[in-house]
Amino acid sequence: MQRKKLEGNGLWESSRMIMPEHKNRMLDDALNEETRKKPDLDPQALAEISQVLAQSLEDCSPITLRLFDPVEDKEIRGIVMRVDQQLMQIKLRTSDDEWEWSNMKDVLGATT
Repeated sequence: MQRKKLEGNGLWESSRMIMPEHKNRMLDDALNEETRKKPDLDPQALAEISQVLAQSLEDCSPITLRLFDPVEDKEIRGIVMRVDQQLMQIKLRTSDDEWEWSNMKDVLGATT
């Protein structure tokens, strides 16, 4: 019995050579499958975030910001020191001598 080239261990299955362009494309496709897109926040969630930020700025209470990342969300805990409306950034004091700027577009949630 003779096998067909496209079935079993025919021509395509036994081929071990992959062009570099195809390999790069396959790796890029696999990487893109792992990345996520930022969800859109509803107006109520945005209002809650701004309320928590304002409260922390006013009374220097620590908050936790949940920030979007294409692979995995990050959490930062600190006290809001400044909110820059023009640059759309938040300055958090994470410890006595450490500061971190976060982009407002990346904020998914804020809790006290």
